[in-house]
Parts: sequence; structure tokens; C-alpha cells
Amino acid sequence: MKIAVATGKGGLDDDVSVVFGRCRTFTLVVCEGGGVKGASVVPNPSLDAAGGAGIKAAQLIAGEGAEAVIAGNFGPNAAAVLSQMGVKMVQAQGNVKKTVEKYLNNELTAVQDATVKVHFGMGGGGFGGARGRGRGGGR
Repeated sequence: MKIAVATGKGGLDDDVSVVFGRCRTFTLVVCEGGGVKGASVVPNPSLDAAGGAGIKAAQLIAGEGAEAVIAGNFGPNAAAVLSQMGVKMVQAQGNVKKTVEKYLNNELTAVQDATVKVHFGMGGGGFGGARGRGRGGGR
């Protein structure tokens, strides 16, 4: 099983990004036998997209073969594409490895719909602020 996690710098020691579509990287975690077996980091080419970042990020994740994706929040466009492609959305925060382990242990459940409104991660001083730079996006 492959699980994608929205991250800032990426890797198992990073934290889950507050935003999905405009996170800096995705950490792709390979799981076997109920545990984490390895991970790779993929840059998010949608980070600075003028529009459609959530859709493009969702297509990237589905193309990587992820069965689930973990992020702090999911916008409506990303949620629609992920749902259509059969990728489970898991809303969570914390350390990547620990969060994936919680998911594998059925301590986290998937969400069915968007968790924020359109343009949440675009900046402008909101919680998702600085283009998904990881933990709440500082300035």
C-alpha cells in the first residue's frame, strides 16, 4: 500500500502540511505488513500554480498510485478529484511517520468531503497562509 502525505520539506521526520494542494512536497510512504517500509519525496509542481493547484496535486497523487492521502485540510476541488479517483482523504496533523502508523492502526478515519472552502491555501493571512510551507505557513 502507498500513502501520500502532504509535507513541507518531506520525509518521515517532517510534519503533515496544513494544506494539500499547495504543500511544498509529498512524502510517498510504502507500507507492508502493517508497517512503514520506506518513503520517497516528490516535489509538488502545483505549489505556485495560478489556479487549479488542488486538482493538479490530486492528479499527481492518484498517478503515483496512492490509496490514501494525509493532509491537514482538503479543498473542494481536490476532494472531488481524489474521491473520483478512489483515493481516501485523511485529515490529520503531526509527525509523518507517527501519523501514517496511526492510520495503519485504524486510529484515523477518512473524510468524505472537503474540509475547507475554495482558495484556503492561497495566502492572504489565513491559517493556510504562506503557500502551504508546512506547519501553518509562517511569514
